[in-house]
Amino acid sequence: MFDPATLEMIGKGFLESLYMTLVSSALAYLIGLPLGIVLVVTDKDGLKPAPGVNSVLGVIINLLRSMPFLILCITVIPLTRLITGTSLGPTATIVPLVIGAAPFIARMVESSLKEVDKGVVEAAQSMGASPFEIIWKVLLPEARPSLILGAAISVTTILGYSAMTGFVGGGGLGDIAIRYGYYRYQTGIMLVTVALLVIIVQVLQEIGIRLARLGDKRK
Repeated sequence: MFDPATLEMIGKGFLESLYMTLVSSALAYLIGLPLGIVLVVTDKDGLKPAPGVNSVLGVIINLLRSMPFLILCITVIPLTRLITGTSLGPTATIVPLVIGAAPFIARMVESSLKEVDKGVVEAAQSMGASPFEIIWKVLLPEARPSLILGAAISVTTILGYSAMTGFVGGGGLGDIAIRYGYYRYQTGIMLVTVALLVIIVQVLQEIGIRLARLGDKRK
């Protein structure tokens, strides 16, 4: 079962899963981080309260988060084809991964920023700091450990999403597990792919925990 061709296929799937996860995570954070900041800033107790903006943004984020990921993959196929020229393969999978992960990341960022002691923010305001300075020099640095842990959770969640894209030809370990383990009943290949996914999750979580400890100024 594990001849050179099969091992090469699994190795390629492993790299594809890493590629989809890391690139999607980076792009999703480019969208999700600013959205999370806006949610905090426009909250009723935020630096610049804007209930209308906060409510509309919150509804959009909640709608995207509530959509099952496989249905989202199918729904955005026209957009995926427009951006990448195809709806199959690891690169095409990045589009629905980013759309699915960005709202989740926005909520993670919002939660982390709201953990910051309000006294620290009020002290910065009393010294005349602008909202931008408070965000950049107070909120983000103070929330760094929580943001890093949130990032580790987000990346592993995106990895789980990437495995699900195997049902729609997304590539990676999930695609191998479905094609060989599910459709062809090759249990050995499925177990290997699952084991590799578990290893990736554990490594990413451990890296996140260690980075969070290093960035925690309270210790």
